[in-house]
Amino acid sequence: MVRNIAMYVTIALTICVLINVAFQNNETPNLNDYSTKGLSLDYTVEDNTDVLSLATTEQEDYEFSPYLGKSFVGFKEALAFKESGGNYFSVNTFGYLGKYQFGAGTLKLIGINNPNEFLKNPKLQEKAFIANVARNKWILRRDIKNFVGRRINGTVVTESGILAAAHLAGPGSVKKYLRSYGLDNFADGYGTTVGYYMKRFSGYDTSFVKANKKAKAI
Repeated sequence: MVRNIAMYVTIALTICVLINVAFQNNETPNLNDYSTKGLSLDYTVEDNTDVLSLATTEQEDYEFSPYLGKSFVGFKEALAFKESGGNYFSVNTFGYLGKYQFGAGTLKLIGINNPNEFLKNPKLQEKAFIANVARNKWILRRDIKNFVGRRINGTVVTESGILAAAHLAGPGSVKKYLRSYGLDNFADGYGTTVGYYMKRFSGYDTSFVKANKKAKAI
């Protein structure tokens, strides 16, 4: 009886060994197949080091999102970044408000009489930007016709450059700059000039906005 049990145990162990040998892969794996060299492993979390450093560096050196290209959305977002870092609730040291840094006087021209409510309303700020561009485009329509394509202070004049400069300094200052061929180059309180905005925001497609003398945000 004992001999039979021992035989059965031996047979069972032999079967187990044979099954294990049959399924065992004796090939040595090629570790190169599992290399992470050349792979982008940070696609789920962005490296914000460069973004954080913008708080203490010159923002004009930052090229706004290349994915927006030279579209009108690219134009307004690049301008907003230069003005406020894209912050709807920003107020600068001169009291200019919001994402696009509007003064109270300009807001009144486009129908907004309550700066505090304006600052709390991102949707209204976007409408205000469109209305102001439309109004400036009407005021500067002759200058756009006469100067686009010409070169002033080494920069080819474009419609988007004119409209960006008008946002910075007002259409009157842009007229003076163009008609003096760059000699009358207004600078704001931070030293940013009409000529700089002409160059920085050159070549965007601003055809989306139509000239409108009576453009209002509300």
